[in-house]
Formats: sequence, structure tokens, C-alpha cells
Amino acid sequence: MPNWAEPLDAILRCMSSGEPVDASLDSTDARLLLELATNPRATGVELAARLGLSRNTVQARLSRWEANGALGGFERRVEPRALGYPLSAFVAVVVDQHQLDSAVDELAEVPEVTEVCGMTGSTDLTVRVVARDADDLYRIAGQILKIPGVERTNMALVMRQLVGPRTAPLLDRLSRSN
Repeated sequence: MPNWAEPLDAILRCMSSGEPVDASLDSTDARLLLELATNPRATGVELAARLGLSRNTVQARLSRWEANGALGGFERRVEPRALGYPLSAFVAVVVDQHQLDSAVDELAEVPEVTEVCGMTGSTDLTVRVVARDADDLYRIAGQILKIPGVERTNMALVMRQLVGPRTAPLLDRLSRSN
């Protein structure tokens, strides 16, 4: 009988970005990440003081997370509505597998594309797009369909975001684990 644990573990480590991530975080890591999420402009000295850690401990952990991919970039989240893009939609995209990489590269060139995820199931990609209005959304959908390798799409309009992107509940759980 095959051992699926190792291949599945490798797949799960790579799922979010394609890069392996060392997910061995402890409760101190979680407390530090929660504080950083709450106060993203805090300096290492401030974080150390708030959590009762040494500055060197804070800096070493931050450096380790950046090096192993556990801590992504610090792009401040700007709401697309504030930029004049009140509509948001998810586009399910079926792609010719031989052209998947180039299709993803072209999607990344579309400014209104805010996220692209590789999927299992009947579609290959889920693409989140933003638009100024219905006509703009129609234009963007057409732009996606013109990408070589894109075979078909199916769009679902976001009516309201009920739970936003977050990791704080997971960090909170981990911070209480020890």
C-alpha cells in the first residue's frame, strides 16, 4: 500500500505560494505574529517590550520567518473600493494545460486581477478581479478570454465579503496551545 502522507505533506506545504514553508511555529511565534498583525508598524524593540521578549529573540524570529517563507511581504491592504473598483468577482477559468504557465503570467499582467489560485476539480484557476462597473467587468472578462490557452470561464459576482482574509484566529489558537 502506498504511503500518501509524505507526498500529501509536500503538496500541502507548497499549496499557497508554490514555495515550501517551514510551518513549525510555537506559541511564542504566534504571540509575536499576532502582535505584529495588530501593530504592523511596531519596531522590534516595541514588539519585544510588549511581549516580554529580548530584542534579539524578536529579530531572530522575524529573520527566520522571512527566510523560510512563513512571513510574506508587508503590502498594506488597500480596499479596491477606495480606488474606484466597487465590484468584485471570482472567475473560474479552464485552461489548456500546455499553456497554463503562460496564461497565469498573462493574468498577472491584468491590473484588475487581484489574485490567482490554482485549483483542483473542474476548473484550473480561480481568479479574483475587481471592476469599476458592469461594463468594466465585461471588458475584463473579455480580456481574460482572449488570453491564449484560456478555454472557458464562469464568473460569480461577489455580493458582499462576509469574512475577509485572515490568519489571526489561527495565530490566537496557536498562541494558547502551550
